[in-house]
Amino acid sequence: SHTVTTTSSSFTANLSASSSTLAYDREFLRTVPGLLMVTEIVLGLLVWTLIAGTEYFLYPAFGWVMFVAVFYWVLTVFFLIIYMTMTYTRIPQVPWTMVGLCFNGSAFVLYLIAAIVDASSVTKDLDNHNYNSWAASSFFAFVVTSCYAGNTYFSFISWRSRTLQ
Repeated sequence: SHTVTTTSSSFTANLSASSSTLAYDREFLRTVPGLLMVTEIVLGLLVWTLIAGTEYFLYPAFGWVMFVAVFYWVLTVFFLIIYMTMTYTRIPQVPWTMVGLCFNGSAFVLYLIAAIVDASSVTKDLDNHNYNSWAASSFFAFVVTSCYAGNTYFSFISWRSRTLQ
């Protein structure tokens, strides 16, 4: 005497159908933003490992540089995976061009601040043993900053072309 009615939304049907195959975009690494992202990952890793191998915890400025370097390194690896697996095509509700612009813009600004803090904190007076590592991390932090600046530019171009359509 009870009637049970079930309904299926098109969203869940599309989600289950599209998640069965995992796409891989090899061409992304051949684009300038893809190359910049790989460079950010490699040199960002270099920045924080050069600092992590020292007694950076004795100097708060290097703690800030470590936070920025590790935080954006993890997020950049995360975004590389999203772009390489084309996950952004499976989640169209997220404004990916805006997310990329905000991510790259914030990475550029905070990495620039961290690179300046890193460079201004490197003195032979602090600790001669760590001087070379800190100086090298400062150099690579500025290189990573320029990579994030480049990706911010390309993200802005992408976002601008989407908003004009």
